[in-house]
Amino acid sequence: MTDDLVAALGPLLAAEASAEAQACGSDPGDLEQTVWLRLLERIETHGPPRAPEDWLRRAVRAEARRTRRRARRERPYAAEPADRAAPSPEHRVLAAARHRALREAVARLPGRCPRLLQALFSPEDLTYREIAGELGISQGSLGPERSRCLGCLRRLLTPEVASREARG
Repeated sequence: MTDDLVAALGPLLAAEASAEAQACGSDPGDLEQTVWLRLLERIETHGPPRAPEDWLRRAVRAEARRTRRRARRERPYAAEPADRAAPSPEHRVLAAARHRALREAVARLPGRCPRLLQALFSPEDLTYREIAGELGISQGSLGPERSRCLGCLRRLLTPEVASREARG
């Protein structure tokens, strides 16, 4: 019974769906699938419709209206949800690990270097004058001291970076 109904209604559904799909901004195949699903649901609950052709035309139009209403309510995203501009959880974890390793390396530096580098990279954005006053050194010696500290940090981190890349 259902096979006969599907065979008889197939061409009519294809024609109706392609006629209505353009107006509702849908794909005819999607509209057809939805109406077939509605037909199967109806057969399961109430049995086959008495006038299947009329039911099918009404069902196609009802689905087209439903699709148009849904399209009016939906709003596109400003950016894709999986936008590459936003860092993934893996990238955030790796960045946190790099920052932690850098903080640990800075803490192992000799002399005034840890305090100097922490002051230079402070979120308060201190001036050289403020940093020199905080560390008790002249403002003129701040640049050369910073260069020495960064050189120490580079030498300290080079073996760690090289060993990580070798594992890769």
